[in-house]
Amino acid sequence: MLSRITIILLCSLLLTSPVSADNQFKEGGREIGQGFKTLGQATGEAFKKTGQAVGRAFKRWGQATGAAFREAGKKTGEAFKGKK
Repeated sequence: MLSRITIILLCSLLLTSPVSADNQFKEGGREIGQGFKTLGQATGEAFKKTGQAVGRAFKRWGQATGAAFREAGKKTGEAFKGKK
């Protein structure tokens, strides 16, 4: 991850046109900022999708666990009712 950021930074600095010192730094900074913005958006989307998948998995697991407890409770209740 760090190597990707380094490569993006170096490429953005090398691709800027050196018109003047102020302009070069301004353009380089803009390119670096855009690179970070794009990288941040991609990372955010990846975390969002992963979080949704994990959330769905936990929801299904919870539903299955609830169903198992409900079934066990019914069987236990029927067993106690049958003994009376």
